[in-house]
Amino acid sequence: MTSFFEQSEQFEQTPAKRPVPSSPVTSVDSILAQLPSPAKAWVESLSWQQRRYVLSLCHLMCAAPPEVQAEFLDEYTADGLVSKKLEDQETRQRVGQYLKEFQIETDLTEAGLRAYIRQFYLHSAQDMRRQPDLYLQSALRLVFSTEERNNVFNYILGVELLKMMFCMSWFQHEKLYRLQRNQDEFINQYIKPIQYAHRINGIIVPKDEDRFFARRDYFVQKPKLSRTKLTALVMATFTTEVASNFGFTIIRHPNSLCFDYDYIFQDNELEITGLQP
Repeated sequence: MTSFFEQSEQFEQTPAKRPVPSSPVTSVDSILAQLPSPAKAWVESLSWQQRRYVLSLCHLMCAAPPEVQAEFLDEYTADGLVSKKLEDQETRQRVGQYLKEFQIETDLTEAGLRAYIRQFYLHSAQDMRRQPDLYLQSALRLVFSTEERNNVFNYILGVELLKMMFCMSWFQHEKLYRLQRNQDEFINQYIKPIQYAHRINGIIVPKDEDRFFARRDYFVQKPKLSRTKLTALVMATFTTEVASNFGFTIIRHPNSLCFDYDYIFQDNELEITGLQP
């Protein structure tokens, strides 16, 4: 007998997609109707003993806190997801090329993808506190949908860019947003949340920011963050949706983020003081 995961692999090859139910599930039949056809047939074919196992697993999953759900899904599905992502050489190479253009040193190796899938689950579990009805749904879509699995690469690119921005000084933030076509949107979406996180976590603490000559010290200060702290800050500040959409936008429209590495990261003393050469 084929497994549930194998049945779902057959389903994902079919073009039709089942909509997410907009009304409450009210009967056993309506629950099963939400499953892919091969999965529904598999569930209905189970013996009584096997159905008890499935019910036990459902009970444990529902009773577990979000972090435990994330850990279970990671252990249960990540190897299969990694193998699928390794097959997608085209998207993997495109994302790798974008990372090089932004001079971000992240290798999309098997181990790297495995770590990012685990982070995606944990990040989704963290988002659950903000949107509790979306976590398990999004995690299962990641397992069953080819389109959703492609979203992993969007997430990786988005998170790596957010990490880069978290490590910038506020002066570098200013130069980055000046390059953007829609500066107000970019500031509100990314710069303000990052600088707020800098403040409340004591990473950059403005002193006498209304006085011009006191402004320079903190304005050019480079955040000092460990890898663990950096990842935690990104996950606490931005949802998986924001990170994934950021990466997707760049993959879909490469010029959506205007970027000049030398201009942003080469601090010019005359620029900092506001003097003209």
